[in-house]
Amino acid sequence: MIISASRRTDIPAIYPEWFVNRLRAGEVMVPNPYNRKKVKRIVLSPDTVDCIAFWTKNPEPMLPFLKEIDDMGYQYYFQMTITDYEEEMETNLPSMAESMATFLLVSEMLGKERMDWRFDPILLTEKYTISYHLEKFEMMCEWLHEATTRCIFSFYDSYKGSCFLEPEREDMEELAKGLSKIAKKHHLPLYTCAEKIDLSRYGICHGACIDKDRIRSLIGYKLDLKKDSGQRRECGCAESIDIGMYDTCTHGCRYCYATGSLESAKKKFDQHDPESPILSGHLRGDEVITDQDLESSRDNQISLFDLPEMYTDF
Repeated sequence: MIISASRRTDIPAIYPEWFVNRLRAGEVMVPNPYNRKKVKRIVLSPDTVDCIAFWTKNPEPMLPFLKEIDDMGYQYYFQMTITDYEEEMETNLPSMAESMATFLLVSEMLGKERMDWRFDPILLTEKYTISYHLEKFEMMCEWLHEATTRCIFSFYDSYKGSCFLEPEREDMEELAKGLSKIAKKHHLPLYTCAEKIDLSRYGICHGACIDKDRIRSLIGYKLDLKKDSGQRRECGCAESIDIGMYDTCTHGCRYCYATGSLESAKKKFDQHDPESPILSGHLRGDEVITDQDLESSRDNQISLFDLPEMYTDF
């Protein structure tokens, strides 16, 4: 199985000690997002966890724990988001320069194969124009292109209560053309995340953030995983188990779909206990706890292409 840590909140930046405590304990409890009384117990073991996908805007707080995670035998990679927005959009994050410095540091520590750069979401305002994004993207590419193997981007999707509009199709096309030109100059493969629009004419492919073939190259064996039915239709990710909780990220990004409000997130953060089996608060005793039936997704079927050369010389 793949552990997603997490689409719902930034565990490496805000809750790294809790996460490592869960690995030490060998299990984590995940309440149902819509009914706190329904809780899944997920057993964590290197024998069942094939890989951990970390989603973060600041992996630095996780760095002191990486050696212990390595020693426990877990495989992992980071998807680090670095955008070009300023403080009024992302209130509690390091600066762009600081984020790039951290990305370069972690890439040097782990290898560029374990560092994905996410440049998303791209939204347009009077300040954040197409030319603004392209100018900043080129500057960031100059710094980051040798520290990663790909860049993943998406366009902003509006949701209930959102104060921003989705880009028009012609704006998406113009942005894609410009981003592609810059990425090609730096030999950086470019992928979209959960986008309907076909940008293949610009050399941009539909991507999968949790890509089982790419993960295979990291862990050394094939995975028998289906497409994640819990994600949007356009999402190409393989199935995973998310251990995060909504409304617990305190970064204050105004475009975030996973946090209803910064005030709500701060309240849940104040209830956080690194020793608790759940991310925010404690179990109250009235929950129904169900064990999630999990096992390694290792594909043990041997294909013709996996056989040694001595067995394929017909």
